[in-house]
Amino acid sequence: MIKGIIDRFEGDITVIEVDGKTMDFPKAIFPKKADVGDVVEICGDQVKVLGYESGKLRKEIEDLMRDVWED
Repeated sequence: MIKGIIDRFEGDITVIEVDGKTMDFPKAIFPKKADVGDVVEICGDQVKVLGYESGKLRKEIEDLMRDVWED
């Protein structure tokens, strides 16, 4: 099992960041609702979007950005 974050989509490829490195996977194995920034678990050709972790990560990023722009 691989756990990572969707970095971007490039044509038929989904680029996933895993431990600071990127890996390419076929876009076809991802749920249609998957989006950039989502945390996903990949097991073979099965992909699960981890909604709670994705939301938590987005909030952390928003908080960091707000802190940077307030200065």
